[in-house]
Amino acid sequence: MADAASTKKPLLDPRKFRHPDATADGEARAGVTLTRLETLWFNTGTLCNLTCRNCYIESSPRNDSLVYITLEEVCDYLDEIERERLGTREIGFTGGEPFMNPDMPAVLEAVLSRGFEALVLTNAMKPMMKVRSRLLALRERYGNRLTVRVSIDHYSRGVHELERGRKSWQPTIEGLHWLTRNGFNVDIAGRLFSGEAETTVRDGFARLFDREAIDLDAHDPVTLVLFPEMDASLDVPEISEGCWEKVGTTPNAMMCASSRMVVKRKGEERPVIVACTLLPYDPQFEVGHTLAETFREVKLNHPHCAKFCVLGGASCSARE
Repeated sequence: MADAASTKKPLLDPRKFRHPDATADGEARAGVTLTRLETLWFNTGTLCNLTCRNCYIESSPRNDSLVYITLEEVCDYLDEIERERLGTREIGFTGGEPFMNPDMPAVLEAVLSRGFEALVLTNAMKPMMKVRSRLLALRERYGNRLTVRVSIDHYSRGVHELERGRKSWQPTIEGLHWLTRNGFNVDIAGRLFSGEAETTVRDGFARLFDREAIDLDAHDPVTLVLFPEMDASLDVPEISEGCWEKVGTTPNAMMCASSRMVVKRKGEERPVIVACTLLPYDPQFEVGHTLAETFREVKLNHPHCAKFCVLGGASCSARE
């Protein structure tokens, strides 16, 4: 067996991701331009009922560095989409735990009533269950235009609770049962952080769904979205302009070519738009206050750009 030191993953080279326009090797850094706003995300606030061990956004019951977005603020952006004829299809919500935001049911009503599709990322625990009657009403009126994506980090209770804390497993499974029993359009968000191959993880989730009599297809990449490991301290290649052909993808396939996220920082008077759902705190990824301002190039100057999107091929949208 290899010793512990030999199995450790290398830490990020401190010379990397230092300059927005050039890699550590002096090559022109790749950039991505928003060409179509397919999905507009709202961060509903960083408050959460859980404190996960490796939460990329540091959500917890006490972290309100991103405060609750309000119904009025959401509607201002929906108005801009319609006024500017941006053609946005999907409105996504992430947190924190979105259902801790008291405006969330009314926000979903506003989104769905205007004809958008809505995607909500949730742990399906007590905050969601507190508004279940209002969710049922939305399900009755708008059907599958509302998708609820439930975060289950691993198919085993032990690994899931290692990340999310003791007693976090059963309430999530019960919430998932409630959603599927009541006919909601449900996706699962899992993670590839256990060291297992993707096929092994999907097979594990398939066994979980079979055991729980939950009618979800673990081998469908839309139904079960498996996100790459996200640790900005680990080494990862930088993406230069010459990398696209090497990695077999294009700038237009990246999330930041088709989506933006609205956040509201504590102490600020108005929300701001960032290029990526994964980078709400980094000022270099702020792209404006109005949607019209955000149709510009963003340099891929963060480890998440390489690990999650370019090399990991991940997307937070419901369909991509």
